[in-house]
Amino acid sequence: MFRQVAYRLLTRSPNTYSAGAAATLRRPYSTEVSVDAAAGDSAFVEAWKKVAPNIDPPKTPIQFMEPRPPTPSTLPSKLTVNFVLPYASELSKKEVDMVIVPATTGQMGILPGHVPTIAELKPGLLSVHEGNDVKKYFISSGFAFVHSNSFADILAVEAIPLDRIDPAQVQKGLSDFTQKLGSASSDLDKAEAQIGVDVHSALNAALTG
Repeated sequence: MFRQVAYRLLTRSPNTYSAGAAATLRRPYSTEVSVDAAAGDSAFVEAWKKVAPNIDPPKTPIQFMEPRPPTPSTLPSKLTVNFVLPYASELSKKEVDMVIVPATTGQMGILPGHVPTIAELKPGLLSVHEGNDVKKYFISSGFAFVHSNSFADILAVEAIPLDRIDPAQVQKGLSDFTQKLGSASSDLDKAEAQIGVDVHSALNAALTG
């Protein structure tokens, strides 16, 4: 039975799906989806009233969400950035000229009108440019989400302003981990030492670059 179904799917004519059908199958962008909190929560509210009619229903996550602004018809002059950590928000809806992030593929500059992108981040320098002011952070890892409406969401596991890093401690850490890497006897010890070398090398490059 499974073979018959698979054969029918594989031998179906490529013209079976029309252009209209293909359009309906396309998943809409987040900016195209309208958020109706009342409609989305109506079933939950009705169920809550049956269980606890004398208690007001709690708010659901969708009621705290703000719809993403639509993609502008003209190129914006600013990039809107959200930069968050698990325990803090460094930047919230900050309008800047450019952000440079340490992607695993290399340093990536994000300007207004950047194509939608998801980039994995590695230990390195993140810089936020606003006019002549440049704010620099060292981040450990994370992701950058660039949206079509000139919004960028940057999520990092750890981040610290570059001017709070002690260069002497970085050099000491790099020397210690390099020594550990040379004397490591097990794969685990080598992996841990290599991570330490990579992170401190990135710290040193951020401070001296």
